[in-house]
Amino acid sequence: MVSAVFHHPLETTAPAAVSPTQPASAAVSKEVRPMSPPKRMPYDWRGFWLRVLPPLMGLGLLVGLWAIVSISTASAIPSPLETFKQAVDVFSDPFYRKGPNDQGVGWNVLFSLQRVALGFGLAAAVGIPAGFLIGRFEFLSRMFNPLISLLRPVSPLAWLPIGLLVFKGANPAAIWTIFICSIWPMIINTAVGVQRVPQDYMNVARVLKLSEWKIFTKILFPSVLPYMLTGVRLAVGTAWLVIVAAEMLTGGVGIGFWVWDEWNNLNVKNIIIAIFVIGIVGLLLEYALVKIATAFTFEEVKS
Repeated sequence: MVSAVFHHPLETTAPAAVSPTQPASAAVSKEVRPMSPPKRMPYDWRGFWLRVLPPLMGLGLLVGLWAIVSISTASAIPSPLETFKQAVDVFSDPFYRKGPNDQGVGWNVLFSLQRVALGFGLAAAVGIPAGFLIGRFEFLSRMFNPLISLLRPVSPLAWLPIGLLVFKGANPAAIWTIFICSIWPMIINTAVGVQRVPQDYMNVARVLKLSEWKIFTKILFPSVLPYMLTGVRLAVGTAWLVIVAAEMLTGGVGIGFWVWDEWNNLNVKNIIIAIFVIGIVGLLLEYALVKIATAFTFEEVKS
């Protein structure tokens, strides 16, 4: 007797069984194609030239104007080519010593940076804590704001005779001048940063009964850091400007004294070289502080 099995038309056919010895991949009817490597993006030459070309054009404009002035003054101002040859000679041995007042440009820059570091460091050690206190306590703010408003506009070089009178020496007087001109930007910017901390933060601190140290470390310092670093950047730029003028007046070894000494020798080429050295060192100081500010501040102040 033959039995017949009928299937419902809506039922699906079961998949074919896979032999135990047959690999599972053989049951896949479609072959998997290997992924093609990602397409390499073309180099952004337009962005490259937008970054490189404008600075080169600015430098070219400066050199062109310099050459025109040199020709129009009958070479009283040395030409760029003559100055470049002199610079090669100067920097071939920047650390020579031929006496206390005859040293290479490298030693002069290092001595100037040493004075700036001492004066600037003392200003930071005094100015930043003072800024926190003035911004934190209204009584201190009302007490010191008139004094800061009175003393801040005074030219830094006006403090140099006071330093000479008190310290009886040119080197400490120059450091004093750096100190007094660097302290104001740090005090003002730090105090402004403290005063701009949202009041809600301070209210939460009162509710939680945080100590003054906790308020400083957990609330004030992170919020004030961008303002504080801005004050530091302004202060170091001012300090590097002032040290040149202070060294011209006090003498000794330093880039300012080197400029004045070359003027007395009527060596205009070295004066122009010194101008570029001062500008490059100031640019490097500014760049270093920008990098520090970028690493420790929020996104909106990284520019």
